Amino acid sequence: MCSLEKNIERIKGVLVSEDVITYEFSSAAGKRFALIYVDGLAEKAQLGELVVKPLAAVAKDASLSDVRPVLASPEVKEGSDYDMAVKEISYGGAALLVDGESGFFIIGLTKPPGRAVAEPPTQIAVKGPREGFTEDIKVNCALVRKRLKTPSLRMETVRCGRRSDTAVTICYLSDVCDPSVPEKVKERIAANQIDIVADSSYIGRFISSRPRSLFKRCATAEKPDIFCAKLCEGRAGIIVDGSPIALTVPYMLAEDFQSSEDYFISSYRATILRVLRVIAVIVGIFLPATYVAAQLFKLQLIPFRLLINISSSVSGIPLSPSVEMFLTLFVLEVLNEASIRMPKYVGLAISVVGALVLGETAVSAGIISTPAIIIVAFSAICLYVVPDLMETTATLRWINLIIAGSVGTFGIVLFACFIISYLVTEQAYGVPLTAPFAPMISRDLKDGMFKADMFNLPLRPEALGGKNKVRLRKKK
Repeated sequence: MCSLEKNIERIKGVLVSEDVITYEFSSAAGKRFALIYVDGLAEKAQLGELVVKPLAAVAKDASLSDVRPVLASPEVKEGSDYDMAVKEISYGGAALLVDGESGFFIIGLTKPPGRAVAEPPTQIAVKGPREGFTEDIKVNCALVRKRLKTPSLRMETVRCGRRSDTAVTICYLSDVCDPSVPEKVKERIAANQIDIVADSSYIGRFISSRPRSLFKRCATAEKPDIFCAKLCEGRAGIIVDGSPIALTVPYMLAEDFQSSEDYFISSYRATILRVLRVIAVIVGIFLPATYVAAQLFKLQLIPFRLLINISSSVSGIPLSPSVEMFLTLFVLEVLNEASIRMPKYVGLAISVVGALVLGETAVSAGIISTPAIIIVAFSAICLYVVPDLMETTATLRWINLIIAGSVGTFGIVLFACFIISYLVTEQAYGVPLTAPFAPMISRDLKDGMFKADMFNLPLRPEALGGKNKVRLRKKK
C-alpha cells in the first residue's frame, strides 16, 4: 500500500517549482485523492467539473479500477511509471493520485496559453484563405486535418530538445509521398539533440543535408492552405510546437517564386507575376554591383545620355563609387534593422527620418549621390518581392558588390556562373534545387515559370518522385 503523501513526494521531489500545484480532496466515503498539475497549462475549470466533482460524490471506498469509470474526462491514461507522470505534467496534463494505490491517472485537459488563429504577417494574399498557423501544435495539426480529411493523412510526432522536449509532428500523405522522405526527416531529427528547440528554423537546420549552405534546403509555410497543397503534391511537412512557421521537404528553388494567390487568379496573370519576381530578384542582386563596375571599369555599359546625368550628379562626391555604394547599403541595413527592432510607432518615425531627413541631407551635403540612393532603394524593393529568399539574396548582393568593386564586370559574370553551377549540382532529399529547369522536366514546366491552367495540371510534379501521380480526374 502506497500512501498519498508518498506518491505526491515522488512527483514533487522532481517538480519542485512553485507553479506545480497539488490539490488534495476527499470523496463522500472519505477516500483521499490528489491532483498535481502546472498552473497555467492545465484547464482547472474542466478538472473541477470532470474529475473532482464526480470523485467527490463517490459514496464507497473506491480502488483504482473503480475510479476510471467515474472520470468524465475524454482523455484519461493509466500508468505506474512516475517518470512518465512528471513528463505528462510538464506537457500540461494533470496526474490524479489515489490514496493506497501505487498507480495513477493522467488527465489530458491541457490549455496552454496561445493566440487565436489570424492572418500571418507574411504570405499575405488578396484572394484566398486568411487563416495562418499559430504557436500551438495541436491547433496547427487541426488546421491541417480540417483541410485534408483523407484517411491517408499521417501525423507522426517525435521529440527534440534535451530540456525543452519539443513536439515535432511530421505530416504526409501515405499514398502520395515517397516513404523515404519522412523516414529521413525522423532520422536527422533524432541525430541532432539540443537543449531547446525555440523555433522551426532549428529543425530546418537539422534536416538539411548542408545546414551551412547559403541556400536553404526546406521551404516554409505560414498558412495551412499552402502547407496542405504541398502535402498533396507529394511533400512531407514538419510542424514544430511553439512555432507558427511550418516546413516542407523536398524543396525546389522555384517554390519561392510562386505564391498561393497564383492558383486563385488567371494563369496569364500568374505567369506575368512569376516572371516579374524572377526579374526583380536578378535586378536586386546585380544592379548595385553593375552600377559600381560600370563607373570603375566599363562606362560603356551606361547609355550616353544617362551617363551625362550621372556624371553631373556624382561630381564633387568625395567617395569612390564602391565606397559610396557600400555606405548607402550600410545605412539601408541599419535603418531596416532599427525599424524592425524598435517599438511599432517609433519604428515608423525612424523610417521617415532615415528615408527623408538622412537621405536628403546626405545628398545636399555632397556625401552621397542621388543615383546611389535610387539604386539602393530600388534594389531593396526588388528583393522584398520574394521575401522567403530575402536572407540569401541580400547576402549575395553584398558579395556581388565586393567582387564588382575589386574585379569589375568580369567578376560579376564569374560570380553569376558560380551561383548557377552551384545550384544545378545541389539537391534536397534527392530532388534537384533547380528542378524542373535543370534537369529539364517538361511536364513540370507547366507549373514552373509558366503557370498553366488547372485543367492542364492533372498530374503531380514528376521531380518529387512520389506515388499516385494523378491529382485531377475528369468524369466522363
